[in-house]
Amino acid sequence: MRSPSRHHLKAVLVGTGAFVLFGVVTGLIPNPLYIRRVPRTPLDYLFLTLTSAFLGVYTYQRTSAQRSDDRTATASAVLGFLAFGCPICNAFLLALFSSSALMTYFDPLRPLLGAVSVVFFAGLLYVRSRSSCDTCTIETQDQQSH
Repeated sequence: MRSPSRHHLKAVLVGTGAFVLFGVVTGLIPNPLYIRRVPRTPLDYLFLTLTSAFLGVYTYQRTSAQRSDDRTATASAVLGFLAFGCPICNAFLLALFSSSALMTYFDPLRPLLGAVSVVFFAGLLYVRSRSSCDTCTIETQDQQSH
């Protein structure tokens, strides 16, 4: 049985790292450094898991020649982060809006942001999986020869 390639390991590390980092920073993974002031919901965990998984798969699909999709992936990750993050714990959002405005107007939109993030990531990964890539075959051959 072949051992996983560096490409596979990198994708798993990115997905796992994103899950742990985002989970700790948003308080979805309980920790002594950060106290979440908004109750955790199953949707928060769903969007955290999907965003992390999509980042791992995107890393797996990404080649050195295909960098044009990075903006879409970044926007999807940011939307996902806003979807599962604590709205009144986000210093950037609090600097722009009051906590009551965030809870009244932003919090109800978080599931929509998560759905948009998932649609963007799924669309991006689908298009990338269907596109032909001349360098992909070259990189695959190079990896197999090492």
